[in-house]
Amino acid sequence: MARRFEKFQSADRGNGLRATSILPPGELLYAMDEPFAYTVSKKSRGAVCERCLCRKDHLLRCSQCKFAKYCGVRCQKEAWGDHKSECKCLKSSHPRVPTDSVRLVGKIVFKLLKQSSCPSEELYSFSDLESNKKVLSEEIRSGLENLAMVLQLYLKEEIKDFSQLPPGSNILEFFAKTPEAGLIGQNKICVESSIYIKSEVTCNSFTISDGEMQEVGVGLYPSMSLLNHSCDPNCVIIFEGQRLLLRTIKEIQISEELMISYIDIMMPSADRQIELKRQYCFECSCHRCQTQDKDADMLAGDMVACKEVKESIPKMDELQAQQKWEQILALCHSFINSNINCLPDTNIYQMKMLDYAMDACINLCLWEEALLYGSRNLKPYSLYYSGFHPLKAVQMMKVGKLQYHQGKFSEALETLKQAFSIMKVTHGRDHSLMQDLMELLGDTEASMKTL
Repeated sequence: MARRFEKFQSADRGNGLRATSILPPGELLYAMDEPFAYTVSKKSRGAVCERCLCRKDHLLRCSQCKFAKYCGVRCQKEAWGDHKSECKCLKSSHPRVPTDSVRLVGKIVFKLLKQSSCPSEELYSFSDLESNKKVLSEEIRSGLENLAMVLQLYLKEEIKDFSQLPPGSNILEFFAKTPEAGLIGQNKICVESSIYIKSEVTCNSFTISDGEMQEVGVGLYPSMSLLNHSCDPNCVIIFEGQRLLLRTIKEIQISEELMISYIDIMMPSADRQIELKRQYCFECSCHRCQTQDKDADMLAGDMVACKEVKESIPKMDELQAQQKWEQILALCHSFINSNINCLPDTNIYQMKMLDYAMDACINLCLWEEALLYGSRNLKPYSLYYSGFHPLKAVQMMKVGKLQYHQGKFSEALETLKQAFSIMKVTHGRDHSLMQDLMELLGDTEASMKTL
């Protein structure tokens, strides 16, 4: 496709991308089939294919490391070129399991050693990526030092000689032979340089999600690292497996910068600033942060009740990861019922409880109750994810599907049409989730004709 944007240097944000023509909402600006490097996230390990990142109930396990899993023989064969180096490291680490960041950085190291180019470096190469090492807090720096030491142990089975690194390449600044670093074969990895590459990856990697915006992996797409952040973005990144799609969600004028949100925007401005400072080492100055837009709605209600629900979220996440749906639903009932007169549904922590409750009910086949909780969140989702936002479309699709399966066809049709109007912009008609939505719309219309 003809490119309708260009790289430029902004006065206050450094490198960026800007439009070279007027762009309407729903335009596919960029598609990248494969990242520079990627790995399945801990949350989805064992549930998605390590190659294509598609979900499948029964996956084939690598016979060597017995860790990586694939949806079929084809994916396993396609992955072997990259997996064979990692395979030895995973096997030697057993029963210890490397963190997502250690696995990702390990894959990057193997990629660099191959000295192979990658289409995802079309606009910006891995060596061009910027690091925030100099402004990291002591706490984060200490954590990266520990991860760097873990990385050394993880790679020791496969990386024997770092003199293989290309001479004169920027890669050399990632590694050095220093007396302070841990020994690997006949060479040493400098902990300082390991921190450099880790901080570089932390600041520039993307969470890879499925069509329903559920995390499945983490990957590095160097060219898309040029995109800067706004809490009121004009573009969105969607994934189809490992394929990255950059789409417009607002009309963009010539020379206007392309912006995405690095974080979930359904957070108060102060929390967004903390998250951006912690992970990306900058403070956002967009109009939403300056005006504290919608903060009062997000935190509406009794402060004590709000604090109690907020503090329960880590526990709920833990139970969700363990798929303990009965416990989740029991806790949700307790919080939601006790806060009927304390927290409105627009309170973001109340919204999270409603989401947990809906997901638990779906997994427990309590369809009517799931619809109740999902419907309560529709208006709050529209408030915080205004305009064209994929999360709003996904929520509407879930609710519409529940309405359809309970025979509420006219309501389902209206909800699904709203989801369609958003998803054709955020996902595009060719996306697999959009195909599922159109099929569901067709089934709903057919069911209405039989009434």
